Amino acid sequence: MLAGLGAVVLASTAANALPAPGRGNRGLESENQPVVERTDYVFDLQGAYDGLPPAERQRLNGWFRSLDLGYGDRVSVDDPRDAGPTRRDIARLAADYGILLSNGAPITPGDVAPDGVRVIVSRSVAYVPNCPNWEPIGPSSLSSNYGCAINSNLAAMIADPNDLVLGAQGARTGDPAATSKAIKVYRDKIPTSVGEIKSESSKGGN
Repeated sequence: MLAGLGAVVLASTAANALPAPGRGNRGLESENQPVVERTDYVFDLQGAYDGLPPAERQRLNGWFRSLDLGYGDRVSVDDPRDAGPTRRDIARLAADYGILLSNGAPITPGDVAPDGVRVIVSRSVAYVPNCPNWEPIGPSSLSSNYGCAINSNLAAMIADPNDLVLGAQGARTGDPAATSKAIKVYRDKIPTSVGEIKSESSKGGN
């Protein structure tokens, strides 16, 4: 009986002496990856078939200015009547901030008034959550902070955070002259093996 009890005590002591397995990343891919969050700002206006009234244009311009509208923001219009003059007035104001209107509009809570128009500004932010990360790790694992620096800098430098999710579409057309310029330079270059090879001598000197 005592021998059995002693064996149990020894087994329990040995188990408590082992370190906790911990959480670790045994692969080469960083667990600290950029995250893109989008926020939609909504502004309702009183519209008209012949465009926005002057007072509404001033309100919209003040709202754009308060949001510090700029590159990376996306402006879209939700107009139940689909009035072309109203959309053109909004497009002119957005163009003053260097923004083109986006096609379509995101889904927003609440209904647009029958005689109104809704302007949505979508703003995305990229960041790496939980960085710096100093969580304890298990043996033979990468540092929990691995990837925080490079991915945080990538998220901070990206001009349009949506490109991290959707990518950026390249130009559908190209300039043939620009495309073939590098090839022409390569073909026209005279190889270094052509002509006489300059000989060098180690003789002479002091």
